[in-house]
This record gives sequence, structure tokens and C-alpha cells, in this order.
Amino acid sequence: MGDVMKVVNDFKEYEILDMSNGQKLERWNEILLSRPDPQIIWKQKLKPTLWDSVDAHYTRSKTGGGEWHIYNKDMPTSWTIRWNDLTFNLKLMGFKHTGLFPEQAYNWNIIRNKIKEANREVKVLNLFAYTGGATVAALSAGASVVHVDSSRGMVDWAKENVKSSGLEKCPVRYIVDDVVKFVEREIRRGNKYDIIIMDPPSFGRGSNKEIWNIETDLYNLVDLCTNILSDDPIMFLINSYTTGLSMNVLSDVLKLTVNKKYKGTIDTDELGLQMKDSDLVLPCGIYARWENK
Repeated sequence: MGDVMKVVNDFKEYEILDMSNGQKLERWNEILLSRPDPQIIWKQKLKPTLWDSVDAHYTRSKTGGGEWHIYNKDMPTSWTIRWNDLTFNLKLMGFKHTGLFPEQAYNWNIIRNKIKEANREVKVLNLFAYTGGATVAALSAGASVVHVDSSRGMVDWAKENVKSSGLEKCPVRYIVDDVVKFVEREIRRGNKYDIIIMDPPSFGRGSNKEIWNIETDLYNLVDLCTNILSDDPIMFLINSYTTGLSMNVLSDVLKLTVNKKYKGTIDTDELGLQMKDSDLVLPCGIYARWENK
């Protein structure tokens, strides 16, 4: 069990510059954004003058949702950010997002290391794969990847990220589909994977309006996935941003499914991002990782 939050510290082009009153001030390469985070419950600003140079600010509305306010008339509609040798495309999306979760760099490092250590062909399945951060990381380490998301827009964005990282010739398949239906079909086809990664939302809709609810559907999906793990699986990773779902619950799900079939070790922890020039750390979701050790 992890007892200290895993803090990402190798993301040179992203940093939290200040946090105050439900907002975080972030630098994404050269762009300064102010975005909401409900965990920032203190009022004082440590660097008050920096907030004046923000390029865009997201405000939540009382009725749900919200909107971006652009203060820099020359702000690009999209721009890039690098992490090590990888390049990701960013843009301002509805509901405060930019298309990248920087704290996931912790997992990208582990994914790349596990693939390289395996010293064999590695097949990766990335479910709820979003804009493909984990897909790009796995491809860069030499794995083949099947990337599944129910949103065509997100899959297209993932293709852009693979291309901007110079990996478009790597073995990757992009699937726009409901995740559960895809896994059921893979079971019937007899396809197997050495690493399975998933980043399930709290709620979601499949490509044909299938409803996903993490509390009622996660266990069944992970259990299904044990049928498409290879004979010598390497890793099974679950990320979660669902408030109220604890690390122990994710760990128990893996104990009752993957670890019953393949004895290994399970590690859980919280991911965090440290504010620049500060000892403040912002919690950013949790993970549970099974490894075949």
C-alpha cells in the first residue's frame, strides 16, 4: 500500500504557479490558464500579481457546466506541450479540460519502464483511452496498442498526439466503441493483452448511448478483462477521478479479479502535482496497479 502521494516532478512544460479560492493558476508551455479545483479551499494567493497575466480563465456556472473567458486576443486555439520525448496537443474544451492530465506522467513512466523491462513483444489495451496519453507512452516504449474510446473526437485527438510525437508508423489500432461491448467481442475473438489500462469516468455514454456508471459497472468490466489477459500478463492499471471511490475499493476489485487468476502484487496511491516554489501539493485522483512480479 502506498502511504505517500506520488508527486509528478518531471513535467518541465507544465506547472502549477499558484492556488487560491477554488482555482489553480497553471502554465501549459507558454499559456497561463486559471481553472477550477474544488479542493483548493483556502483564500490567500501566494503570487497575486501572476494572476493578472492569465490567458484564459474557466468559471463554473451555478447550474452546472461553465465557460472559458479568453483574456489574450492572440491566444492560439490549439498549442503543444512536451513531456520528455513526447508531444501532446492541447485546446480549451468544454468543462474546463485541455485534453491532458499532467499527473498521469507518473503512470506513463511506469508503463514505459514495464514495457522495456519485458524485453519481448508487448500488447497493450487502453480503455476509456481519451486523448491517448498512455497510448503514446506505450507506443514510444515499443509496444503495440489498441486504443478504445466511445468518442470519435477523442480518438481523432489521440491520433494527433501519436503523430506529433512522431509515432504514427507504430502498431496502433483506434477503436470508437463502447468499452464493455469491445471487450466482450475480444473475448469471442480470442485476442489477448499483456497490459490493460483503464481510466473509467464516473458516468459516461457509449458510442450507441450505452450508459456507464463506475459504481455498478467497474467490477464487471475488470472481471471481463481477466478473460483477455495473456498467459504471462505484465500489468493492469485502473485510474480514477471519481470522488467517493477509495483506493482500497480499486485494490479490492483487482484482488477479487485479476489477482485471483494471476498472483502478483497490487499497489495503490494518490497522484499529486506540487505547486512551484512551494510545499503545497494538489491531489489529482487515485490509481490501483496490479503487477505480475
